[in-house]
Amino acid sequence: MFKRNKILSVIVGIVAILGIASFMVPSNALTATAKTTIELWLNKPQAKVNGETRWIDDTNHSVTPISKWGRTLLPVRFISENFGLVTLWDAKESKVTVMQGGELAGTISEAGSTSVLPLAEKFALAFMKKHPKVRISYTGGGTGAGIKQSAGGTVDIGAASRDLKISEPDLMVHAIARDGVAIIVNKGIGITGLTIDQLGKIYAGQVTDWKDVGGKSGKINVYTREEGSGTRDTFQSMVLDPAGLKMSPACLAKKSNGEIQMSVQSDPNGIGYVSFGYTEGVKGLLLNGKEPTIENVKNGSYPISRRLYFLTKHNDNLLVQAFIAFCRSDEGQKIVSQEGYIQLAD
Repeated sequence: MFKRNKILSVIVGIVAILGIASFMVPSNALTATAKTTIELWLNKPQAKVNGETRWIDDTNHSVTPISKWGRTLLPVRFISENFGLVTLWDAKESKVTVMQGGELAGTISEAGSTSVLPLAEKFALAFMKKHPKVRISYTGGGTGAGIKQSAGGTVDIGAASRDLKISEPDLMVHAIARDGVAIIVNKGIGITGLTIDQLGKIYAGQVTDWKDVGGKSGKINVYTREEGSGTRDTFQSMVLDPAGLKMSPACLAKKSNGEIQMSVQSDPNGIGYVSFGYTEGVKGLLLNGKEPTIENVKNGSYPISRRLYFLTKHNDNLLVQAFIAFCRSDEGQKIVSQEGYIQLAD
């Protein structure tokens, strides 16, 4: 069995060899000082990287540095990836390998969520520019397809716009960004907002005319995503499930965020829900009085938001790990902001 007290010596050895940093233990804090400064505190799940506060593990907020066996045990991946290194965990061999990046080459295939698609494409372009011998391809299909293909090994990375369900394959989950779900209508619709209650009744088929929610008389044409969509699951869990409602079979199902956007844009009586990245040419409604903005997702006042993920079946592909580490790095997270998504650290 892999002994945790060896982890610190691995990291100290790595950074000493690379000349990255020296480790000190003043009082109850552990600090690495160099161009990148990482500050960690015993038993605290957040750390600072160059002064910015971050979760040590975005999906498991219980991960902390600890003191055991007379040693300080550190989160290897958090430290190494913030130094631009690549961490490989081989569960079969119970071995951790930390590697300095060199010239990368090869191909990466991705599939899944159309909410993740615009961001994944920008990640890929930036990474391929840094590593000209790497080629990355992405196809959509929705979160369900991303989970299935990743689990089946037909793609290297699946993309999901919701948490995995207990009934789904046990995959490795890598958070890459946060996102909001906007409620969109045709620009000609004469309302500016809805309540969660009104929205739920529209999608359950209990409200079918715009005049019943403050608009002009006219049948509401309701657009939804197909089964297996992560955005649909998010909408279902945050809008319909709390009220005990079911999606009406009269809703018009579409295969992607882009299809919903185009349908609502061309339908004078249309309503739909999409990732924040798909609101061009349509009107985003206030929800419970809150605008669908990045700031309102950050402060928690906007009621529909979620994390976006990359999924991998194994953790032994160096190229895939390097790409995911890039997406989660400062450089990658700047792309997140540029594309209208929300950084993990925000």
